[in-house]
Amino acid sequence: MSDLVAALDIGTNSFHLVVAKPVPGGFEVVTREKDVVRLGHGGGDMKELADDAIERGLKSLIRMAKIAESHDAKIRAVATSAVREAKNRADFIKRVRKETGIEIEVVSGVEEARLIHLGVLNAIGIHDRPMLVCDIGGGSTEVVVGLDDEVMFARSFKLGAVRLTDRFFTNTTLHPSAIPSCRSFIRSSLSVVAPEVMELGFEVVATSSGTAETVARLILRARGATEPKTLNRFEFTADEIRAVVTALQATPTIEERVKHFGLEANRADIILAGALIMEGLVDIFELKSLMFSDYALREGLLLDTLRREGLIEVDEEHDAARRSVQQLADRCDDRPEHSQHVAELAVSMFGDLVKPLNLQPEWGRYLEFAALLSNVGVVVSHAKHHLHSYYLIRNSELMGLTDREVEIIAQVARYHRKGMPKNDHAEFAALSTADQRIVRSLAGVLRVAIGLDRTYDARVKSVALQMTAEDVLITVKSRGKKTDLSLNLYAANERKGLLGEVAKRKVKFAEA
Repeated sequence: MSDLVAALDIGTNSFHLVVAKPVPGGFEVVTREKDVVRLGHGGGDMKELADDAIERGLKSLIRMAKIAESHDAKIRAVATSAVREAKNRADFIKRVRKETGIEIEVVSGVEEARLIHLGVLNAIGIHDRPMLVCDIGGGSTEVVVGLDDEVMFARSFKLGAVRLTDRFFTNTTLHPSAIPSCRSFIRSSLSVVAPEVMELGFEVVATSSGTAETVARLILRARGATEPKTLNRFEFTADEIRAVVTALQATPTIEERVKHFGLEANRADIILAGALIMEGLVDIFELKSLMFSDYALREGLLLDTLRREGLIEVDEEHDAARRSVQQLADRCDDRPEHSQHVAELAVSMFGDLVKPLNLQPEWGRYLEFAALLSNVGVVVSHAKHHLHSYYLIRNSELMGLTDREVEIIAQVARYHRKGMPKNDHAEFAALSTADQRIVRSLAGVLRVAIGLDRTYDARVKSVALQMTAEDVLITVKSRGKKTDLSLNLYAANERKGLLGEVAKRKVKFAEA
């Protein structure tokens, strides 16, 4: 496999594929592909993917998989609101996997917002001033306030150009009440977060997506200006957006918009709803001007993937997943130094098990995060805090992680004590066989690591693990020659059962 990576954005309105190669600090695009699929159209406010939409989606994904394969590029695919909200999303994901080989990650609205912000940040290139990012998609609108790589606020709204068109503009002629009703709905949705956004403050406003690009082109047309080679960083005013809305109102049919503005039919039918969302953002957040970003979710996904794969460097300060995990731990863990030491011991043991047990090195990151978060449940109650930890992790907005990764981390933390993973536990039973193995393996290591710090004072300085045909020997080194490790070794011995099952060997302990 080459170093080329393909980012695939499975959106509500369109699918976007970008194939790129890593270069220092970023990427260089090799090829792009776009299909207007309307995956979220005709499903009853996107509660279900319609049969014809699924077939259109599969046809597009088969073609995009072939494009990525022709470049020997590894695909990372994410699906947004249309798939996220659909009751039959599992059926769609399963068919895509079977017919194309593509594994779809369904991202949360907040994670979608983070990836969009990452893409926009790298297109706009303003890292030293707080920025408000507004991305209007087919099914949702993401609003983010960030400074450099740090996201300070992120929210996803069920306001999209396709969604609102299906709700307010289904007639061939424009009903007199349609625009006022749509406008009121948009404002009522956005207004709830206005105080928080305004309190955070921002100095730059960026907007991305097909709606924003179309509005920008209509503004250029109204100015009588020659269209530049790229619209990236093109600036326009709030009043110009309002003028676009007025002009679109005056051309109420799709045919008129195609003829008058030169729009494609598959954009002309949804642009009024999209422009009204932009107008709502301008009014609610009191925006004076906006800057268009040529990058959005797909480019953010590319950067995130290249960082994950180690193909471009990223320091811990810009590691969104680690930062959000640490923030949750800081809020909820009453003994963070204990959890940190347990994480260090667990990761050390895991490293010694990777080759003997044929584990994947990247799972060590899940183990570390689970260890750091294993005790967050004590903020609810110490009794059954492992169950509370699962709930808090699962329902916290952890950025930089997929839904699947959050579930794995939450389950490893849940099984750090008490009962071991069982198929009569609904959440564990819902995992794939491969992911059940990950949870069992990591929880087995974590349980032992927690036992080795039973005294909560990091008296176990380090640990080394060796596997023979019959045994797993864990050698423990104390911080001082006279340090008593009896309680720690007793606790670890009591917790070794799951690790023994995973390794299919007896687990033994020795002092260095």
